[in-house]
Amino acid sequence: MPAAKKQFKTIDQYIKTFPVDVQRILERIRQTIRKAAPGAVETISYQMPTFNLDGRYLVYFSAWKNHIGVYPVPAGDEAFQQKVAPYKGAKATIRFPINEPIPYDLVKQIVKFRMKENQQKKK
Repeated sequence: MPAAKKQFKTIDQYIKTFPVDVQRILERIRQTIRKAAPGAVETISYQMPTFNLDGRYLVYFSAWKNHIGVYPVPAGDEAFQQKVAPYKGAKATIRFPINEPIPYDLVKQIVKFRMKENQQKKK
């Protein structure tokens, strides 16, 4: 997390506080989420980049010293659970190590499953 507990108003402000290599990862995650959920609205919640859809939070992401976090992890199906298993952290967190290739297709799947979960909650 960026030093000095800054109060961010935009995702751009958040991303700019990181080294350039991490900024590239964060921006690509942002674009992946946008493509997967074109109607989602960008915001900041809990001082993290957040996407909301239909008035509900969809997904959060953040950068840490050694990983990129994506929250929350949807239930998905068994095949999906096997894909996320190597990245699972505590409390419905996915942790992608910064020093390894980020599986952007998996980020897209996370968003798609979260959209389904939100739709089911709406009914």
